[in-house]
Formats: sequence, C-alpha cells, structure tokens
Amino acid sequence: MATLPYTPKPATYEPQEPGSDVWCLNLGPQHPATHTTLRHVLELDGERVVSCTVHVGYLHSGFEKLGEHLNYNQYVVVTDRMNYVSPAANNIGWHHACEALFGIELTPRCKAIRTIVAEMARIQDHLVCVGCSGLDLGGYTAFMYPFNARETIYDLIEELCGHRFTTSLTHIGGLKGDVTAGWTEKVKTWCRKELEPAIVDMEKLLTRNRIFIERTKGIGYIGCDDAINWGLTGPLARASGVRMDLRKDAPYLCYADNWDGKGSSAVDFKVPVHDGGDCLARYLVRLEEIRQSRAIIELLADNIPEGPVNVLPDEKITLPAKGAVYSSIEGLIHHFEKIMPTRGFEPPVGEVYEATETANGELGFYIVSDGGNTPYRVRTRPPSLINYQCFPHLVVGHCISDVIAVLSGLNIIAGELDR
Repeated sequence: MATLPYTPKPATYEPQEPGSDVWCLNLGPQHPATHTTLRHVLELDGERVVSCTVHVGYLHSGFEKLGEHLNYNQYVVVTDRMNYVSPAANNIGWHHACEALFGIELTPRCKAIRTIVAEMARIQDHLVCVGCSGLDLGGYTAFMYPFNARETIYDLIEELCGHRFTTSLTHIGGLKGDVTAGWTEKVKTWCRKELEPAIVDMEKLLTRNRIFIERTKGIGYIGCDDAINWGLTGPLARASGVRMDLRKDAPYLCYADNWDGKGSSAVDFKVPVHDGGDCLARYLVRLEEIRQSRAIIELLADNIPEGPVNVLPDEKITLPAKGAVYSSIEGLIHHFEKIMPTRGFEPPVGEVYEATETANGELGFYIVSDGGNTPYRVRTRPPSLINYQCFPHLVVGHCISDVIAVLSGLNIIAGELDR
C-alpha cells in the first residue's frame, strides 16, 4: 500500500503551565461511544489526556473455565460468545486446535467451506469496524452502507448451519452441515452486487472525506517496533508496518499448499501492510483486507472439491448424520456414545497450542488433555485483550474526542476481554 503523505508521530503531554489543574473523567462503562462495557478513567488537563486507566471484566463470562466442564464439541457454543461480531471464526479456531490435538486431517471439501466462512467472518468484523469508525466521528451514512452488505452474510450463514448469530458452525472433524444447492451462487452474487458497491460507497464517503481524514490522521500513532513490543497482531500490527499474517506465516486450511491432497497451491491473496501506524492507516488496511477476502471467497466458491464434508463416520470422531441416527441402530449407538458424558471422546494425553488469523489478529487456543472427555485445561489468546493493552499509550496527549476515534480503530470486542 502507498505511504502516507505525512509522518505520524506519537502524541505527548506537556503541562500547559505550572500548577495546571488535572481533573478526572470516567468514560464508560456504558458510554454509547464505547460500543460495549468498557471504562476508561481519564486524567485531563483541559481537553488534553494526561493519563488513562482502563477497566475490563464487566461481563464475567469465565469462558476459559467453562472449557474444562464441556466436551470438545459442546464448548463451541462458548466460542460463539467470545467475539460475537464474527462468531464463525471463533468456531473454526477452536476446532482447529482440537483437531491438532486429535491428529485429524479434514476433508478437502471441509477445508474449502471453512475457509470461505472464515473470510466471510473477517468481512463481517471489518464492516462493523469501518462503519463504526465513521459513525463515531459523525458519519451516520457511513455506518448504514456496510451494514446492508453485512446483513446478507447472516442469511448465508443461516442457510449453511441454521443459525444467524451464534453459529456453532463446526464440530470435530467437520461442519454441522454441507452447503445447500445454489449456496455458492448466492455467495458470488453477494460479492459482486452487494459487497463491492458497499466498498466503493465507503471509499467515497470516508477515504476522501476531509473531516474523516482530519479526525484520524496522526491520531493514536504506534510505530513498528512498539507494535511488536506490545504484542499487537492483525490489522493493528499491519497498519504499523508489521508484516505478519498467520494465513501466510503458519498456513492452515486452504491457505496451505496441497490443501486438497492433490498438489493444489494455497489460495493467492495479498496481505495489506501500511506504515502509517495511526487510525487512518488502520482504516485503510481493513478496507483493503475486505477486498482481499472477497477475492478468496470468489476463488474458492468456484472450486469447492466434491466428497464428504466430514471425516469418515467409521473413524468414530464426528457425530453421525441425523438420518443415520433416526434410521439405523449403528447411527443411534454412535450418536449415544459421543453425546454421553461417561463415553464421548478419547483424545491423546498431551497439550497443544494452535492459532488462526481472525479479523482482529491472532486467536489462539491452548488445550491440555488428560485423556478424558473434557479438556483438563483451556486457555485462550484473544486478540482484543492483547491489542487493548496499548490503549493508554495511544491516547495520552490527545483530546477527549480523539479517544473515541482511537477506540473505534482498535475494534475491541468485550467478550474477548473478560476471562
């Protein structure tokens, strides 16, 4: 991507005069511009931020501990609620780690469908972030355009798995359901007739909008070295010049070569990287990532391999089809053994950490198995929690209104912050 026509620098605070009054302001936890239950305790010298202390943990989800009481398939409903903006990406990330623990190789058809859904989830998340970035700075129209395109994603996901919001799309070794007849054509039509016009509209409304540029240019700057030191991943890191994307650096699904077992190369896409390091650069990176995700979806929609979507039933890993459960004693017994707590799964004893590249960065799951039906320990690396650590560093020296712009660019999801 092109270099910005200016050199952003980190904002600093210098007292206006000796003995300046510093006063305290609570922004949140339910301020409408925080989008979620976040509390920022700001120390202000007039309009200028002297320091910022962040408070999280208002949701009390306890999703890591829940992983130790639910089996490897049941826990997927919890992952839906971590990042509720793009839940399907969390489903894929969780079972990607589970399948590494079990040593399962997915079918080529499953890999292709999961990759399409993962990119749709990335677009879901980015559309919310870009739209809210405009809304928080006074551009309500820029909020509506991306949400029109986003609504169709819900319809497509519902047709695939029966749920619009909390999808629970995956299970060990496969998917809840296969694509229906005509689904891929609907996906391609959505890419062409809804998503691309929405991207063009957002560019017209924001990219060359003087007000939006002035409100985001040079705001919330963080350089490449600092981004690495803070552990940033995803668009935040790439907007600061960090060339890292797990789809390229630790490829999985269709991002890896020979993903279908027939020598096919990995899906081709570009990783947008910017050197701006500010709110404007983050917006530009996300907008380009939407275009790249759209290209991946269109490529795979025409090349979904034939065959089963789940690993073979005789491997006793996935749940049998409902038709087999209702029509055969073998299917009923297989279903019973997988569902009952005293039976269920028999994973190997060991531990594994696997991560996927979601819309906000690296989503990782660390699983410890003692061979039982449920994990012995589950830990999560949610990108929002790691990315949020640098927020006080980004806002010091800026005005109160800039705090909202910085928060919009980080795209923090509260479900990922709580432990």
